[in-house]
Amino acid sequence: MSGLRTALLVLPLAVLPLAVGLLGAAAAPSDAATTAHPGTSLTCRGRGVDPDAKVRYRASTVIHAPLRTVWDLQTDVAGWPSWQQPVTSAVRLDHGPLRAGSAFRWTTPVPPTAGLPATTLVITSTVRQIAHGSCIRWTGPADGTGLHIDGVHVWNFAKVPGGVLVSTEETHTGPQVDADVPTATGILRQGLDAWLGALKTTAEQRAHNASGRH
Repeated sequence: MSGLRTALLVLPLAVLPLAVGLLGAAAAPSDAATTAHPGTSLTCRGRGVDPDAKVRYRASTVIHAPLRTVWDLQTDVAGWPSWQQPVTSAVRLDHGPLRAGSAFRWTTPVPPTAGLPATTLVITSTVRQIAHGSCIRWTGPADGTGLHIDGVHVWNFAKVPGGVLVSTEETHTGPQVDADVPTATGILRQGLDAWLGALKTTAEQRAHNASGRH
């Protein structure tokens, strides 16, 4: 499974985004709380992650920024490459505010390994449920040469004193990840923690810059 391990480590799929979250550039947030097998799934409008998936992970962090700043960053899909290094492209397949039914396609490169050739992972995500400023749930496949993953990703946002509690949970299914659940779960953990770290760093910097202009 060395090929799977190396390939997924560079993915931002929690994206994997699927893999993750599959984002893996930023350090994990220092005030994050994480768990591999939470007792109750996160939901958005009553729908959660895949209950039958063997590969699953949940993570959360407090971001010291306004909810609008955090929400706008997360839902501006086309802007992801500007603050998530592993995302090489991100294109909305529809227009306007992100809503149920919105779709987007994003990519991340995968270097060659002993088990897999170099490839570009193409992720096509569709928003299934969304509540403005509160939650998002999207699903979709990630495909590259020799690699296929189906992911379900849920995000929750809640105001707390001093900022926003962001919680995320993702599940993966597919022949490669199902063949090595511990490794795939570890990779998913790294991706989700990194995505949260990048979101936290970027949102807090924007909030700091905005406060300095007043």
